[in-house]
Amino acid sequence: MAAKKSIQILDQAQIKQKIDRIAYQILEDCFDEKEIIIAGIASRGYVFAQKLEKVMSKISKIKCTLVEITLDKDSTNLVASTNIPVSQCKNKTIILVDDVLNSGRTLLYGLSVFLNIPTKKIRTAVLVDRSHKLFPISTDYAGYTISTVSQEHISVVFDKNKEAVYLS
Repeated sequence: MAAKKSIQILDQAQIKQKIDRIAYQILEDCFDEKEIIIAGIASRGYVFAQKLEKVMSKISKIKCTLVEITLDKDSTNLVASTNIPVSQCKNKTIILVDDVLNSGRTLLYGLSVFLNIPTKKIRTAVLVDRSHKLFPISTDYAGYTISTVSQEHISVVFDKNKEAVYLS
């Protein structure tokens, strides 16, 4: 059986452009906020969140607090944790961040972390939206939307020397 060939769909410059655009969209949506929570789902979603926070800090005076959400995707029950107490997110706008939206399960699990606290609003941001939703999750900010077949895979690489998005 022949190995699947990967096609690069975004390079480092294009990823930066997408992150910049999403940061400006967040700023437009949250212009009257004093602080927002940028909650990234480990591991690549958190790297994406860090990149968004860096751009936000350059273009805005809004305080951005980074939160890392760790999920146990192998558990039969929802098991999630955050690197700061969730109570610190109370009554704030939360931007839930992941690298790729596929079925919506990961974003739904990430969202559930914040369901027991009052929030101003919750928005979602992804670098790539595959349009294969099985759950009622939508993206508020998407860097790139691509229609794929379910057998195809999107890989996001956030490496020190290279950043890219591949379709295989």
